[in-house]
Amino acid sequence: MKIKNNFSLLKKIIIIIILIWLITFIFLPNIILIITSFLTRDNIHFINKTITLNNYKKLLNPIYSKILLHSFDLAIISTICCLLIAYPFSWYLTKLKKKIRSFMIFLIIIPFWTNSLIRIYSLKIFISTNGILNKFLLKLHIIKEPYHIIFTSQAIIIGLIYILLPFMVLPLYSNLEKMDKSCLEAAKDLGATKIQRFIKIILPLSIPGILTGCILVLLSAMGLFYISDLLGGAKNLLISNIITDQFIKIRDWPFGAATNIMLTIIIGFILIIYLKTINLLKKNNE
Repeated sequence: MKIKNNFSLLKKIIIIIILIWLITFIFLPNIILIITSFLTRDNIHFINKTITLNNYKKLLNPIYSKILLHSFDLAIISTICCLLIAYPFSWYLTKLKKKIRSFMIFLIIIPFWTNSLIRIYSLKIFISTNGILNKFLLKLHIIKEPYHIIFTSQAIIIGLIYILLPFMVLPLYSNLEKMDKSCLEAAKDLGATKIQRFIKIILPLSIPGILTGCILVLLSAMGLFYISDLLGGAKNLLISNIITDQFIKIRDWPFGAATNIMLTIIIGFILIIYLKTINLLKKNNE
């Protein structure tokens, strides 16, 4: 009885600690952001208590709509590229021996041990006009003059893929590795070709992994402002750059808060679609 009581007490303490953490660092900051988004800018104190809707009306400006659409465009392209690279790699990974597979997963996880900002600086040096990539291609006579990648949309996409590819590989590998191989063997015995087995068995069963990987990459891509800062230049801003600039450079905290709330609502809407899709897939499988 004492052990059960102690365990019950420990459980309550852990729940209370988690609740305090969630309220302090998630709930309250978001409430403050919502309140700030309805206030006005003050040059001295940053925020004036005058209530207004101008911050949200300002978001209707075509400039911010274009930046938002550009952010989604880059995020979606990066997500598709990550999927095209990660899917065959994850499938190949499931066919390797256990020791080699563990080593490969270890190599995928290693980049998380290094600060992503440092890795983007390294990538910037690698793909710059006088960087290692251009020098290598020039020596092989593949190109006649240095290829200008840096400070373009392509550079941002490369950076996003470079940073976010593991977020696509891991859920895909987890899903494909748990797949019932007997279904493939049965299909093979019935005379199904490799393409038929992929379209009718592998792809449908891997949809939950695809959706999870896509949602992780897509949502993360929207917030990596430092990638567009370092690789994209002023012409390739993401919506997260606008939020950062409002708080740090322009000091328009109310508008920055309103932009952040708008982005949060969009992300929340995407997550709702994702959850409903997953639930629908589960019902169909049942």
